[in-house]
Amino acid sequence: MNVQLEDTCGKREAVLNSTLSLLRKHGFHGTPMSQIAKHASVAAGTIYHYFESKDALILELYVHVKNKLALAVMAGDDEHQTYKERFFNCMLNQYNFYIENEDSLVFLEQYVNSPYANQHPEIDSQLFVDKVISFFKYGIENAYFKNIDSRLLAPTIKGTLVAAAYFQLSQHMVFSKDDIIEVINVIWDGIKKQ
Repeated sequence: MNVQLEDTCGKREAVLNSTLSLLRKHGFHGTPMSQIAKHASVAAGTIYHYFESKDALILELYVHVKNKLALAVMAGDDEHQTYKERFFNCMLNQYNFYIENEDSLVFLEQYVNSPYANQHPEIDSQLFVDKVISFFKYGIENAYFKNIDSRLLAPTIKGTLVAAAYFQLSQHMVFSKDDIIEVINVIWDGIKKQ
């Protein structure tokens, strides 16, 4: 049974951060709980006070990372701006989140391509749904975007930003802010209603 303890010493956060870092280096199967405990500087049993299993830890890490992504994407959102201005701000924020949080970027890509995503489609960040998904639903409902299936909108946008971030992080290409704005412009031109 998972007993949720008050995390007065930041142990839960340390476990999440250590897991994120180790999963990037070793993948899901190459990261045992003992290694996470050692990396987080906690006793192995301590992890089980917060997470009943490694699977539970990974699922919770996914929600944790998506919560952080949601806050980053919507940072500075101003409903007084045009929808296009808000869209550009959100996309720039998303790109910057990926660049500044490479472990999170890699984890999110690992997760969506793993059995976890298929076996637990109900697991998601409610914050992400409420903030980010609702922002895009608003764009669809108010005809800012082409008549496109909403299931195609997310991978179109995310895929482009993720690819640009990987190019930047691998130093195959060094992008300026203006370069990224141009990438976002291409995305916008591709999905906006004419």
